[in-house]
Amino acid sequence: MIDRLLEKNLLPDWLLRLGIRRLLRQRLRAASADYDRAAYVADLRTRPIAEDTRAANEQHYEVPPPFFRFCLGPRLKYSCCLYERPDATLAAAEDAMLALYVARARLADGQHILELGCGWGSLSLYLAQRFPRAQITGVSNSRPQKEFIDTEARKRGLINLRILTCDINAFDIAPAQFDRVVSIEMFEHLKNYERLLAHIARWLKSGGLLFVHIFTHTRLSYHFVARDASDWMSRYFFTGGQMPAHDLLPQFQRDLTLLSDWRVNGTHYHRTAEHWLKNMDAHRDEILPLFVDIYGREHAVKWWAYWRVFYLACSELWRYRDGEEWLVSHYLFTKPA
Repeated sequence: MIDRLLEKNLLPDWLLRLGIRRLLRQRLRAASADYDRAAYVADLRTRPIAEDTRAANEQHYEVPPPFFRFCLGPRLKYSCCLYERPDATLAAAEDAMLALYVARARLADGQHILELGCGWGSLSLYLAQRFPRAQITGVSNSRPQKEFIDTEARKRGLINLRILTCDINAFDIAPAQFDRVVSIEMFEHLKNYERLLAHIARWLKSGGLLFVHIFTHTRLSYHFVARDASDWMSRYFFTGGQMPAHDLLPQFQRDLTLLSDWRVNGTHYHRTAEHWLKNMDAHRDEILPLFVDIYGREHAVKWWAYWRVFYLACSELWRYRDGEEWLVSHYLFTKPA
């Protein structure tokens, strides 16, 4: 009954938020009951680098760019932004987080920089423009994303940016050519961190740095696996993904050494998601015809509701316990000389 009402977009937001918070409490109880970090780490080492990469494309990255233009900020940053002021706009929050990456990853002009999982190009385009003597290489699993970024680069006259399309399981590139590797909200879609970090160590020059931005839980790691019909987030938006604990990635230091890690309070992601939701609602008349094209006329309203609930779920998750339960984590690793 609830599912049918949701698919018809008949449930009020206050009730949806209430239900989301209840499901979050259930998730915490279930994840806490049997969590064993050592066993979780050992299991990740047996898996491929990424699972269900086709699902990630279908669920997010090959939805046409106009939808994200209506929802996201002007840089199309499809990840947590940084709100330095109570009245900060989404555009200002996008720029603030991008600037924070530059500082924490120690990015500079003249470097060779590899971005893994470049999304709609928010960071790659920003770096190419800010550092004209740097060489930026971005990797995407989605051809529409590559086409979008290539078009934007041409419009801006950027000649120091190239975008490659490849499944991360098969991606490889010439060794020891990058000063920096950066990745923004891609590691949540991955499993075998040890294998990927070994590849990254090979791609980095001696003394090079890896900077990673991922969303995390303060103490628990768990996979997005649909256990029942209520777990539609795992079914429709994060198939093959995981929620890593803040201390999970540092367990994989065979080839790279952790220099620093930071915790970004989850309320920054809560505010980001609220801005996305507000933008989506403001462009309902433009988005619904897009959904007819993407999902079919009979499913357009259902997916309108699903995307709204996705943003609502993100908002409620990251403001849970004042942003101290689910976080955004930053890590800086080095390749030892």
